[in-house]
Amino acid sequence: MNGKKVLFVSSELVPYLPENTVSKMSYEAPRMVNSKGGQIRIFMPRYGNINERRHQLHEVIRLSGMNLVINDMDMPLIIKVASIPRERIQVYFIDNEEYFKRKATFTDENGELFPDNDERAIFFAKGVVETVKKLNWSPDIIHVHGWMASLLPLYLREYYADEPLFADSKIVTSIYGQGFEGSLSPDMGDKISFDQIPGDRIEMLAPPTYNNLLKIAVDYSDALILAAEDIPEELKEYVAGSDKPVLPYVPIQEFEEAYANFYQAEVLK
Repeated sequence: MNGKKVLFVSSELVPYLPENTVSKMSYEAPRMVNSKGGQIRIFMPRYGNINERRHQLHEVIRLSGMNLVINDMDMPLIIKVASIPRERIQVYFIDNEEYFKRKATFTDENGELFPDNDERAIFFAKGVVETVKKLNWSPDIIHVHGWMASLLPLYLREYYADEPLFADSKIVTSIYGQGFEGSLSPDMGDKISFDQIPGDRIEMLAPPTYNNLLKIAVDYSDALILAAEDIPEELKEYVAGSDKPVLPYVPIQEFEEAYANFYQAEVLK
């Protein structure tokens, strides 16, 4: 991995959010690449339940200030950054008052999904790409973790198809266990179509369930990692039916060599 540039885009990340399969691996994979001489950037949403003071987040003025259009609405993009001290790893946070100020990640106090989670996912995907463009940083690999990040492959290959910075980037998506029950907004497809992404590319999102979101990510990725033991059977079958290289599940205690070899032998070949 020496000298290779890897962009990690994740729904969740320790130490900023509680530890679970996604947040833990979203930390361990960059740490591994970093230790092997790779260059990394990590992006996640700046949810309102992240303690900015404790984690020393601060706004990056030179990167902030853009507006992203989401379903015909101008939404200001704010970029914040923090460092994971013992690893000397920087994390970029995609922020917007409307979408991320609330003191929770995906659900309200009753456990109900936020009705605008679809727009939050679109904003996050576009915000990551626009920020990386401002950084003028061309990644060799883009590794996606978690359902809130799952629109990134679609947007990179469709909305940003002509962006030269990502022309040679390979997209890897990690597939985890069931991320949420039920469905996101039934209007999600219309909101994505507003960005001139053809309807036939997103027919799968009727309805936008967890499995269907991940199927779209599978379709637009170059390689896939089964990152949990409890992946829904429907998703396992969809991955098995794809023509993409797949890394089977390996326990976190053994992942370093497996991921590094997969990056080198299957993704960067």
